[in-house]
Amino acid sequence: MKTVSPFRDLSPEAARVELRVDGQVLRLPRGMTLAAALLAAGVMPFRQTPVSGAPRGPFCMMGACYDCLVEIGGETRQACMIEVTEGLDITLPTGRAP
Repeated sequence: MKTVSPFRDLSPEAARVELRVDGQVLRLPRGMTLAAALLAAGVMPFRQTPVSGAPRGPFCMMGACYDCLVEIGGETRQACMIEVTEGLDITLPTGRAP
């Protein structure tokens, strides 16, 4: 997981909450979309495609493309449609399907 981001946090003074991404604790702005917050934190890629293993990350930021899929509580969700809240436990899908 990258730690340097080309994206800027537009709300540096926002209240932060702790969540986990693949076991790593991050403090992200409460209420921001998860996709935007992860990008600003330098998390990329979000997943790999099941067929080729190509890296994917947020593209449309409005729920149309499905490139920002993550797992939260065992359920696959679009990160651009989720708000950052305390205690989220996120897994980034990796690898090709068997």
